[in-house]
Amino acid sequence: MTRTVRFHEVGGPEVMRLEDVEPGEPGPGEVRIRVDAIGVNRAEALFRSGRYIEPVKRFPAGLGSEAAGVIEAVGPEVNGFEEGQAVSVVPNFSYNDYGMYAERAIAPASSLVPRPDGVDAVSGAAVWMPYLTAYGAMVEVGGVRAGDVAVVNAASSSVGLAAIHTANRLGATPIAVTRTDAKRRRLVEEGAAEVIVSDEEDVAGRILALTGGRGAEYVFDAVAGPGVTELARAVAADGTLFLWGAQSGQPTPYPGFDLGMPALNLRTYTVHEITRDASRMRRAAAFVASGLRTGAFHAVVDRVFPLEEIVRAHRHMESNTQFGKIVVTT
Repeated sequence: MTRTVRFHEVGGPEVMRLEDVEPGEPGPGEVRIRVDAIGVNRAEALFRSGRYIEPVKRFPAGLGSEAAGVIEAVGPEVNGFEEGQAVSVVPNFSYNDYGMYAERAIAPASSLVPRPDGVDAVSGAAVWMPYLTAYGAMVEVGGVRAGDVAVVNAASSSVGLAAIHTANRLGATPIAVTRTDAKRRRLVEEGAAEVIVSDEEDVAGRILALTGGRGAEYVFDAVAGPGVTELARAVAADGTLFLWGAQSGQPTPYPGFDLGMPALNLRTYTVHEITRDASRMRRAAAFVASGLRTGAFHAVVDRVFPLEEIVRAHRHMESNTQFGKIVVTT
């Protein structure tokens, strides 16, 4: 038996329970992992509360799609991985099928990446989802080039910080948007060329001023909701507004008509566009691994909680006060 986080109804963080569950043996294409660290993602809070893009199909339900650990057992039809190997798990599966919030867990081999030398478990659970998300939107889909301006809101999130680092590596100019002034200094230290405080400034007006009226070639929006119209006002002609999150929890209008039908590209995006495509994932893994190797990329960890404090970890995430990744250790 192994300690596993499950929930029996949708709701707030308090619905999660730590239960003893038999992890089972890996089937074809699967491995069993001794989980050492788990990356906590906002998608998990949405799934737990019944507000995710995919509904909970059965109870009790599990959580977690990003982790680091060591392979304990290898199922049939698995190639390239072996018992005792240190790996990270990346999100390429449904929460309805697998969950990493546990001391031991079954994972599809397709979700594994070897853990590079020098990357410990906490970092290994914190780096992949943010950088795969940023790489996919900025490189594979967006085609960000040197000299482009990339605006990133919710910039102090793990994905926001990865986007800042990725923009710098591509030669683009990252402009960070954050709600309060409290995180300005740290965002600059992480590489933001400019920081806009949305509670105090006209975001679109400031972006236009910083770009000489041109606007930003790319805007990466993790908040969505009514504010999307204001952000769209700051997108350059034929630029792209990526919606890669919906933290506001409010309906998101299409802004094109209200703004007079500009040459605006508006696109939703999730990391699964990368992790569920073998060719894209191969390129993404190489890009992230090279960034880790050279020091251009690194894990930004806000706080580490033990597994028995998973409720506290989710409450901390929903406070929106964190800077970087929340990690849970077993």
